Amino acid sequence: MLIFDQLKKDDPQLRFLAVLVLAGLLVLLGGLWWIQVVSVKFYQEKLETQSIRTVRIPAVRGRILDREGRPIADNRPSYNVNMYLEALSRNFQTNYATALAQARTNFNSRIKAQEAVLKRKLTPQEKKLLAQNEKNRSTIQQETRYQVSSSIVTELGNRLQCEVSLDPKEFQKRYDKARALPLLIRPNLTPEQVARFEEQSMYTPGMYLDIQSVRYYPNGNSAAHLLGYLQRNSDSSDGEEADYDYRLDDWKGVAGIERVFNTELRGVAGSKSVLVNNLGYRQNETIWAQAEPGKNVVLTIDMDIQKAAEAALQSAGADPRGAVVVMDARNGDILAMASAPNYNPNYFVQHPEPAVYEREKQRWIDEELRPQANRAMQENLAPGSIFKMVVGLAALELGVLNPRDPFPSQGYYIVGNHTFHDKAGPGLYDFSRALARSSNPYFMHQGLKPGVLPKVVALGQKLHLGEKTGLIPGQETRGVFPTPKDISSDSWHDGDTAILSIGQGMINITPVQAAVMIAAIANGGKVFWPRLVSRLETAEGEVVQTFPEGRLRDNLGVSPRNLKIVHEAMMADVESVDGTGHKAAVQGWHIAGKTGTAEVERHGGKDRNAQQTWFASFAPVESPRYVVVATVEGGASGGLTCAPIAHKVYLALQQREQQPHDKRSATRPGTLAQIQ
Repeated sequence: MLIFDQLKKDDPQLRFLAVLVLAGLLVLLGGLWWIQVVSVKFYQEKLETQSIRTVRIPAVRGRILDREGRPIADNRPSYNVNMYLEALSRNFQTNYATALAQARTNFNSRIKAQEAVLKRKLTPQEKKLLAQNEKNRSTIQQETRYQVSSSIVTELGNRLQCEVSLDPKEFQKRYDKARALPLLIRPNLTPEQVARFEEQSMYTPGMYLDIQSVRYYPNGNSAAHLLGYLQRNSDSSDGEEADYDYRLDDWKGVAGIERVFNTELRGVAGSKSVLVNNLGYRQNETIWAQAEPGKNVVLTIDMDIQKAAEAALQSAGADPRGAVVVMDARNGDILAMASAPNYNPNYFVQHPEPAVYEREKQRWIDEELRPQANRAMQENLAPGSIFKMVVGLAALELGVLNPRDPFPSQGYYIVGNHTFHDKAGPGLYDFSRALARSSNPYFMHQGLKPGVLPKVVALGQKLHLGEKTGLIPGQETRGVFPTPKDISSDSWHDGDTAILSIGQGMINITPVQAAVMIAAIANGGKVFWPRLVSRLETAEGEVVQTFPEGRLRDNLGVSPRNLKIVHEAMMADVESVDGTGHKAAVQGWHIAGKTGTAEVERHGGKDRNAQQTWFASFAPVESPRYVVVATVEGGASGGLTCAPIAHKVYLALQQREQQPHDKRSATRPGTLAQIQ
């Protein structure tokens, strides 16, 4: 019997049951309509959203300041165009569908063409063999994505009126591993390019303008070797405990202060959460930990003195190879440390024009120029005659040298079966004239006196020659200097003593070590640890760590009387008409100095064109404040090449002392044109 016949009967229970069933059906149909029609977009998005990814956000790098608080490594905003792949996902799908359909059409056409040739239908096996030469779906997808993106990048270049390209490998790498992150397309837009992009961004879908803090060296090449440079950090964890899914581009120091204080400068990274759908595209993001800026590093360098030292060094000729060190004789502070050839650290963090990049690349790999080498700290150099002060001081301390006694030089000196010729020429030499004229026979004679060699070695050990200064850890050479064991061995001969007495043979030092040596002679015998960093500060200027000045490493323990004798002889080298260092003289200051010229061995023999020239000095003699050491490879001589460099530096020092503190130059931010 039908249910409708049952309902005709007056049965309340049955009627109630029918109404209940009907109501349930209406609720079910209404729910289905709500889900499938009204809430379809909500549930589609819900379906797509699969997971959350954490992203490491690098902190703003701390600044590097000179002793006056002027920035020499700073940060500036960079306007970059980034590609956001999620904004192009529909373009990818649409173009993929078109490309796939075209591929199928082309394949079917090839089948028909083959069948027309054979005059029969292809078997399934033959079709399968023919399909092996066709692109698979994955390849078509990959090519389509790149074609879509590359065409937009090309359009961007046209709109910005600059050269822009999309590297296919970089694009695929980003798509495969981190498509939720933006892809950098064009960094460092000029103001004109920013304006063009804002006006015409509708023509470049998926491209957005972002602002990022980028490292900037306002003085270009100046102080490059002591500052160092940065490179992209492929492993930016650096011991961080937090685990991240993605990491935004970060930088690390690979030389100089940027490297030594990388941890302090890089700050504490922040992080954000990125909502990613099942296709790996970004849906939304939330920052949940702000990055903390890095600490500022304050140096002992004075940029006015630094620039003066660099300019003086450059005056030695085209692309000179050498160094200038200016030290405070009273405490070991490094006031300037110039090295040439140098480089522009901006090129490592910014993108110069192709021609500029290629030029700098060729300089960087030039084995003769080696612009990356800090010649103030990373070169083992024979000091030549600037070491004669130590030999003279040793003989004076032993009492075997009377500075007024004349020594008859024949213009050469014979040791064993070897004759050493002397540029100073024959004549009578007392200590002062011997130092001023740089008489080799005089100092060989002193060095060969009984007891002098061990005393020379003892003084060298107190100067810590042959040891690192610790100025920039991991980025200096230790030099070479004999030990007591060396000079007492059977392999040590009088000839070794003779050439050591004129700063050659088993002795190599760096210009910084030379500055420490001269400072000790100038200040009464105190051997300081040289200091380059004075303190660390927060971004707000609060001091968080100090590095004390004037840390005493050793003391020569020599008499003031003998030091005065050496001072007067060094002063005669500069102030005497026939002194080899007279070109360093500056009116109004008494300068004590010593020239040096040492032969350099290359390719198994002496290379006269590669001789190392020196001028080592301090001033004012009556109250020593400044040590200036200059060295140039391949110079004419210490007196002709390096003394004029020191002269220019002392002029700048003298003028700076006469200038009111508030009138000293302030470093102004450079322009992009200046960088390039």
